[in-house]
Amino acid sequence: MFMRKLTSQVVCTYDDPVAQTKRGKVRGVKIDSTYIFRGVKYADAKRFHLPTAVEPWEGVKEALNYGYCCPELNTPVPPDAYLDPHFYYPQDENCQYLNVWTQSLDENAKKPVMVWMHGGGWFMGSSVEIYSYDGENLSAFGDVVVVSLNHRTNILGFMDLSAYGDEYKYSANCGLADLVAALKWVKENIAAFGGDPDNVTIMGQSGGGAKVLSMLSTPSAYGLVQKVIMQSGGPTGRKDDDAKANALRFTEEVMKNLGLTKETFKEIETVHFYDLAEAAKKAIADLGKEGITINWGPQYDGDFYLGHPLVYGFQEETKNVPILGGSVMGEFTSNALRSPLQSSKNSWDDETKMKLLKEKFGDDAEAIVEEFKKAYPEKNYVDVMFMDVNLRKGFMEFCKAKAAYGGAPIYNWLFNFESPYKGGGVAWHNSEEPFMFHNADCIETAYVPGVSEKLQDQMAGAWVAFARTGDPNHDLIPEWKPVTPDTVNTLIFDRECRLGVDHDKKLTALIPDLGLFGGRK
Repeated sequence: MFMRKLTSQVVCTYDDPVAQTKRGKVRGVKIDSTYIFRGVKYADAKRFHLPTAVEPWEGVKEALNYGYCCPELNTPVPPDAYLDPHFYYPQDENCQYLNVWTQSLDENAKKPVMVWMHGGGWFMGSSVEIYSYDGENLSAFGDVVVVSLNHRTNILGFMDLSAYGDEYKYSANCGLADLVAALKWVKENIAAFGGDPDNVTIMGQSGGGAKVLSMLSTPSAYGLVQKVIMQSGGPTGRKDDDAKANALRFTEEVMKNLGLTKETFKEIETVHFYDLAEAAKKAIADLGKEGITINWGPQYDGDFYLGHPLVYGFQEETKNVPILGGSVMGEFTSNALRSPLQSSKNSWDDETKMKLLKEKFGDDAEAIVEEFKKAYPEKNYVDVMFMDVNLRKGFMEFCKAKAAYGGAPIYNWLFNFESPYKGGGVAWHNSEEPFMFHNADCIETAYVPGVSEKLQDQMAGAWVAFARTGDPNHDLIPEWKPVTPDTVNTLIFDRECRLGVDHDKKLTALIPDLGLFGGRK
């Protein structure tokens, strides 16, 4: 995905490399030790209907280019476009494609499989949107099979048309159904790419974190997933008694905006996506004036999707799936995204620091600073101003709740690496991805010579160890203990990794939850 210098001749002939899937053969490329198959179709789907199996084909299909990404209602330039470079690819509703990176095409190799579910909430993004998502280096480093996938999002994946007939019964969960279809493809086909269909780890960041967690509450995914990695997303949930009614109201507004009636409603399956998107955006705006917010994502129905574990309970069928879950120090509040002064935080004197901290925390500023110094003695104490507590608290609660429920262990982590960007940037939302994908030496803001190489070995090594055995421990990190019902053990990934034992419990209790974006500062 990212530009790099080739070190050997790329192999791509008429018969090498070719993999035999259940539906037909696909041709990829081999770069150094890695076989790469891009844009493999894992399912087909009509608009607002559940995905179906791909029809078999004769001959060999090319798997050289990435597949279509799901169309978006908006494609904004993200605030972190430089921090972790973004890549945009053609969009089309026919977006059920996946990519595979592997070190072997021996069906008996049985290598661990790591399936990536992209971020962007449930409304945008793709498997190739961020350069760090490229799986070649992780596959080669860990000798694992890496898979990434696209699926339906926003209105295409989660619009509720159930009031218009049984054929749309699951339309509000089509995006979720695509994820299940991709995992079924992995189960049926990954052995042809050297993978073990009975050792599949799903992992995702931000919205992807919520996606991987949702698979543990989706009965049709049971048995397809052996391990779960959640990154900066998914730990919190809430029960919304109005969600179903609001979803149906939204659909009514969209129908009205398109000029469709009960007699002509099926035309919604064929109207141009641009018209559908404009009708949806108008409906969102109009309902917003009434105080109704449309939140894209799976809809609890007690059938296809059983809801967030903290709201509807953990599921006995997935009790023994190990979980690795955590977040990064700054998330959306990092000074790398915004800062109150046009200068490096590491250049501020104590007077400036305390002035800003008191503006943010008021009379609690001094107590918060004192606790921050205890929790993170190696850090600049003004970093607490840019510290996320929303996701941190969420993961602490989630991990303890899962530990109390029992079954397989849950491990917690925190990514604290400070980038040299702008004189020192507190770890931001997405900043761990270059390291766990073993791509840190390919990303400008992630690379510190002699430091990033070590940290990506530690972090990617933990992810690979977890995928292999369900235990993230390996020789390059301190002993990593799982969370207990009473104690949050946190592996802190930084220039020097360490295990924190309830290290920031008092600190996070003092800091007010200002939401994902940290309030005004």
